[in-house]
Amino acid sequence: MDQIVSLCKRRGFVFQSGEIYGGIQGAYDFGPLGVELKNNLKAAWWRSLVHERDDIEGLDASILTHREVLRHSGHEETFTDPLVDCRACKSRFRADHIEDGICPNCGSTELTPPRPFNLMFKTNMGPVEDASSFAYLRPETAQGIFTNFKNVLDSTSRRLPFGIAQIGKAFRNEVTPRNFIFRVREFEQMELEYFVAKGTDEDWHQQWLDLRLDWWRAQGLDRDHLTVLDVPKSDLSHYSKRTFDILYRFPHGDEELEGIANRTDFDLGSHSKRNTDLELDAHVRANTKSNAQLRVRIEAENKWAVPYVIEPSMGVERGVLAILVESLDSEDLGNGNSRTVLRLKPHLAPIKVAVLPLKRNHEGIMQTARTLRRELMATGVGRIFLEDTGNIGKGYRRHDEVGTPLVITVDFETIEGDGSVTLRDRDTMAQKRYAKDDVAEVVRDYYRSG
Repeated sequence: MDQIVSLCKRRGFVFQSGEIYGGIQGAYDFGPLGVELKNNLKAAWWRSLVHERDDIEGLDASILTHREVLRHSGHEETFTDPLVDCRACKSRFRADHIEDGICPNCGSTELTPPRPFNLMFKTNMGPVEDASSFAYLRPETAQGIFTNFKNVLDSTSRRLPFGIAQIGKAFRNEVTPRNFIFRVREFEQMELEYFVAKGTDEDWHQQWLDLRLDWWRAQGLDRDHLTVLDVPKSDLSHYSKRTFDILYRFPHGDEELEGIANRTDFDLGSHSKRNTDLELDAHVRANTKSNAQLRVRIEAENKWAVPYVIEPSMGVERGVLAILVESLDSEDLGNGNSRTVLRLKPHLAPIKVAVLPLKRNHEGIMQTARTLRRELMATGVGRIFLEDTGNIGKGYRRHDEVGTPLVITVDFETIEGDGSVTLRDRDTMAQKRYAKDDVAEVVRDYYRSG
């Protein structure tokens, strides 16, 4: 993990938030390359679910959340961690992180009994701070999907099965943020709520587990580094009938990368106005304040019912961390030389192509390099980076380390000879010359096939 943290700081992937003032625990800022990697991961997820399927719609709901939403979802009552204080050093920890009743900070055994600690952030809206003016920063993006279920259904005329996908910020007041960007207090989620008829939910649950494993492999994760945990009933969330956790082999151990939960009709039922013709499972709480009935017509049975929902949910930061861990490699080049290379899948790479002029500040070479960059930008493959350092060897190593798949060198042969440029492949280090006018099509084909 130390190597990952060092790379992220040195190369501009991730910074500690508020670092010049000592930092904020559990909050991180994504730098120039980190935000590109993060956006590329989100784009891959969105494309695979919303663009490539014809049964999923997108949504972007508000972060500020009405108190009644989280009261009826069960979060006010159950969204807690067990908190323990050390009387000796005054540190606080999650009780399930304490071993043998010993404080991890000072070694004392003077610990308080565990007590529940609600993880949600409260905030006030409007000029007056009182009990009637507060709202929550959402602890998950899912509730915005459930409360907008009828709006999406009415505006799109969807029929079961169908899904609603969302990417957005969520906030959890973690007692002990840890392991770099793995567990933080402010993070982004990518969540899909896939609505199905009761009785088909178990089959769909397995289908979505298989689909999500395939997707992670397409992002470059080794299947041998992924395991599936069928979460024990005693550890299930209050809304879950069954949950599969996809675990990744992080440096600190096998931990959750993504959860796929069968949330049954709990959420839509909890947000629905109660009446006698609404079929709901017994565990769904009554709601006397909602004015909506979040249900669909089951044509085959000629009745209205609240659908079940399958929820694949992942944290973007955890996804970025897993991809960095998986991609980072150190390669022995012989003769005492080595290189650090980030073997990112091309579609995730922050920089798609780097253009390196052989000689710094040489007007002819620089003009050609700038023209080439504009032509490559027109391919639409992503960020094209022009680097005017004049040191090709160091440029290669630098772009290996940040995962740039292709580097193009503009040299004197380009402007005085046959007009060709050198294209270097990150993974093989193979170099091949192409006519300058053909390079854009070569790059386009590379990303089209990759």
